[in-house]
Amino acid sequence: MKCPFCGHIQDRVVDSRESKEGESVRRRRECLACQKRFTTYERTDEIPYMVVKKDGRRERFERQKILAGLLRACEKRPVSMGRLEELVDEVESRMADSPERELGTAKIGELLMERLRQIDKVAYVRFASVYRDFQDEQEFFNELKTLMKQQKRSGGRDPVG
Repeated sequence: MKCPFCGHIQDRVVDSRESKEGESVRRRRECLACQKRFTTYERTDEIPYMVVKKDGRRERFERQKILAGLLRACEKRPVSMGRLEELVDEVESRMADSPERELGTAKIGELLMERLRQIDKVAYVRFASVYRDFQDEQEFFNELKTLMKQQKRSGGRDPVG
């Protein structure tokens, strides 16, 4: 930490205290060059993760929105809440790894659909029908056919769950 009095870079921490709310740490420091004391505060990074919508708008990432969509897709399916939490954690992790701290809805949707396809085929089709905004039953059937072809190629017996 740079001393505000002399600009020296080395100091020592004399005292550390957490704020009452637990949102920051107050540190009393002493410059090793001029021996003057100063206070610094440390806080967690509060830059929000952003989701880039299809129309280009940016919206704050809301974990609950993604979880709600997954819950609807997995309603009455044998998918645990813990597994859904893992999916949302994976999306959050991708956002944290992104230098821009944002991710497009297309990337988020594709990531979730890829994982749902592996977990539960019915939940995948439900999620895909909303995410891909199927306009008629033909689009829905085409997606089912694709899923069934993939299932046959992989040697599976039950194409939709």
